[in-house]
Amino acid sequence: MPSNAGTTRLVIVESPAKAKTISGYLGPGYVVEASFGHVRDLPRNAADVPAKYKGESWARLGVDVDNGFHALYVVSADRRQQISKLVKLSKEVDEIFLATDEDREGEAIAWHLVETLKPKVPVKRMVFHEITKPAIQAAVANPREIDRDLVDAQEARRILDRLYGYEVSPVLWKKVMPKLSAGRVQSVATRIVVERERQRMAFRTAEYWDILATLAVANAGEGPRTFNATLIALNGDRIATGKDFEPTTGKVRAGAGVVHLDEGGARGLAARLDGRPFTVTRVEEKPYRRRPYAPFITSTLQQEAARKLRLSSQQTMRTAQRLYENGYITYMRTDSVNLSETAISAARRQIVELYGERSVPPEPRRYTGKVKNAQEAHEAIRPAGDNFRTPGEVAKELSAEEFKLYELIWRRTIASQMTDAVGSSVSVRIRAVSTSQEEADFGATGKTITDPGFLRAYVESSDDENAEAEDAERRLPTLVKDQPLTADELAAQGHHTQPPSRYTEASLVKALEELGIGRPSTYASIMQTIQDRGYVTKRGQAMIPTFLAFAVIGLMERHYPRLIDYDFTASMENELDEIAGGDHAAVDFLTAFYFGSSNGAGDQDIARSGGLKKLVTENLSEIDARSVNSIPLFTDEDGREVVVRVGRYGPYLQRAVPGETPAAPAEGEESGSQGDRAPIPEGLAPDELTPEKVHELFLGGSGERKLGDDPATGEPIVLKSGRFGPYVSSGERKSSLLRSQTPDSLSLDEALRLLSLPRLVGVAPDGVEVFANNGRYGPYVKQGEEFRSLESEEQMFTVTLDEALALLAAPKTRGRRAAAPPLREMGVDPLTEKPLVIKDGRFGPYVTDGEVNASLRRGQTPEALSIEEASEMLADKRAKGPAPRKKAAAKKAPAKKAPAKKATATKKTAAASKSTAAKKTTTAKATAARKATPAKKAAPKKATASPAEE
Repeated sequence: MPSNAGTTRLVIVESPAKAKTISGYLGPGYVVEASFGHVRDLPRNAADVPAKYKGESWARLGVDVDNGFHALYVVSADRRQQISKLVKLSKEVDEIFLATDEDREGEAIAWHLVETLKPKVPVKRMVFHEITKPAIQAAVANPREIDRDLVDAQEARRILDRLYGYEVSPVLWKKVMPKLSAGRVQSVATRIVVERERQRMAFRTAEYWDILATLAVANAGEGPRTFNATLIALNGDRIATGKDFEPTTGKVRAGAGVVHLDEGGARGLAARLDGRPFTVTRVEEKPYRRRPYAPFITSTLQQEAARKLRLSSQQTMRTAQRLYENGYITYMRTDSVNLSETAISAARRQIVELYGERSVPPEPRRYTGKVKNAQEAHEAIRPAGDNFRTPGEVAKELSAEEFKLYELIWRRTIASQMTDAVGSSVSVRIRAVSTSQEEADFGATGKTITDPGFLRAYVESSDDENAEAEDAERRLPTLVKDQPLTADELAAQGHHTQPPSRYTEASLVKALEELGIGRPSTYASIMQTIQDRGYVTKRGQAMIPTFLAFAVIGLMERHYPRLIDYDFTASMENELDEIAGGDHAAVDFLTAFYFGSSNGAGDQDIARSGGLKKLVTENLSEIDARSVNSIPLFTDEDGREVVVRVGRYGPYLQRAVPGETPAAPAEGEESGSQGDRAPIPEGLAPDELTPEKVHELFLGGSGERKLGDDPATGEPIVLKSGRFGPYVSSGERKSSLLRSQTPDSLSLDEALRLLSLPRLVGVAPDGVEVFANNGRYGPYVKQGEEFRSLESEEQMFTVTLDEALALLAAPKTRGRRAAAPPLREMGVDPLTEKPLVIKDGRFGPYVTDGEVNASLRRGQTPEALSIEEASEMLADKRAKGPAPRKKAAAKKAPAKKAPAKKATATKKTAAASKSTAAKKTTTAKATAARKATPAKKAAPKKATASPAEE
């Protein structure tokens, strides 16, 4: 304990990294400790509920809804040791400063610390938006009290999300699939992605043509001699472009008044214009001016980091957290575009140093936020300090990912205070008359930037990868009205309309922000949650909804439409803002939402329906699981309705026999329904289930594709898709595809090679045959009961008898191969002080301290995982305890055998043995069936899966 003649103070922050940085700025007389984030929360499951509350009807929620929505908070097991340390320290100091983040979440953590530690000394709230020495010293000198309105708003949000998740999720468990979750924001985010995929599925492409002319200018002077112009009108009528077609029919919109050129029409017109004179009919020149972009807020940082750096929202926020905690940037969870006077001065000074005085406008720039429901009181995200460090000055101190993100933030901040980009834009119209007297009008545009201004520092990217960059120039020759031109080339070019683009994490965050849904602190977790729950997968940057998401959103739309309504979800954010401002009572808001009694707060539609509790209980019997888990596709040429069923082992196709509607499996069932079925290959997106693709999957009635006939047996060789993946079959022979093979490219020769397995390598000197084969753990050789792994799949077909015998003679290693080195050594766990490493396991990478293992979640990478995240993952796993072991069935004492008296007795004993074996087999099958089929019970009283917040 540091001590001096003055006061001793305990400063509590969230993370060890933050504590380390701040302690260096405060010096003696201060003890800086971390709380490791939230110190307590609502119980995650029944095991977390204290014994004295277990009998309460509200215990499963963790909220006493009948007594003012009193929340039951418990200290998580992995935080108890740290809390004990903080309690001890609080008794040894004269004053406590709570230095958690300056937002609702941070305010709530500060309040929970007071409630948990129950200190006897004065407690003050210390706030700052950057971790620099001046900012920390200013925060110590100007403390404030805990803002109870902010705490109430955060507590109301937490309770609201718990009620939503724990009441709606069990409906999904019963009607769709166990262990699913619903959430106030995650369900809306999933709906947005599903709706975009529906648009893509309903989309019908259209083909349209135009003409690209390469026109030449005589005596061009200093400018370019040629330029391109596109056909835009014919005889005064506009040429059809992509926007003129109905997306669901592929036909020209009614009343569009356009000329729809097909290939023949475009080529014919180009031929009739060949050799004809072209004349400039109009030249319009306008000044071009582009203002700088506002500084980064949380959502725009995530969007640009995704576009420019290909980082996920989680990776961006983890990296920004490290930059903030180590004093490089200001607080990274904000929806404010404001810069302090100090920051504006720092930016303007640096612009003069780097780009000259002409790049600084006469007056500082001020920005107004456009975010719906903006409420955070921070600055925009910018480099920390009164003097910004250039990327070059910090390059050696940062990792590659941190450097790229810092540079992005620095450039955006500097650019926001620079001059406009200015130049000129030109629009030109050109006409030619064909040999058939058709008047063809062509158009061309150009842009010239005379002063790039802020574009010298930063150019924003677009979600459209084909979009032209803002600093790109298109230079045209100097043209005047009536100027003659000649066509060097006239090329007919075809186009196809495109379906709306899938959302990326960046564009989905932007959509949520524009709708006023969610908050800066939640966007990254929402992106991760909808992927972890199996609602969305990623292909590159594109977010693709699964059919499971279709089923869940279909259920919500039909039975709980208000709960996933965009305006409703945004309105709840407004009400939470009003609670934060002291204008509404949290209890009134929660009462109206849950019970339906309206006191002027809460959603009136939900209130009139009797509230959430009544909504999810009384309507449960109306939800038809068969209908919910069926997604109609189309009716085929034979009048059969083709649907996707969401089953226990994944989605599959089903079509009814002519004249009958396909029956869906009963709840939790996969068999017993009519009609053909075909599995849907993993990775196939919903919009890729075209009639042609569906027909291909139904070939042979089970998604089969004939590759040819076996020349030796004459039997057909068929590629099939099974529960465990693709395989080839011929007669009684079957063989799974190798890891290096794909169904689409598999040839007949490769299939024959697969069907040769297991391959007889030869006969050993002792007369025992040696085989090579592929198994669950990879390729191997076998002699009798002895197995040895092969290094590669190819060796199954090439290994010789001598090589196989040498392998089999070698001592058996404990594993397939020597232990691989760890993927990454992370350092010491701040909680347990044990070294942490990331290893590659059978089911993917995992972090371990040598005793406890925790698998990395989808989207997490070994390179980006922080030591704090790893510590928290292991703490959560440690708190859950070891997985319960299945008890082995008790062995029955063997029955005493009576001596056989007659031959008939022997026969009876044999028959009894067969009967017993049959009974055991039947029992085993029944047990397996029970395990595979979800029990048909009412929604569980105790929450067994904790839906993520929001």
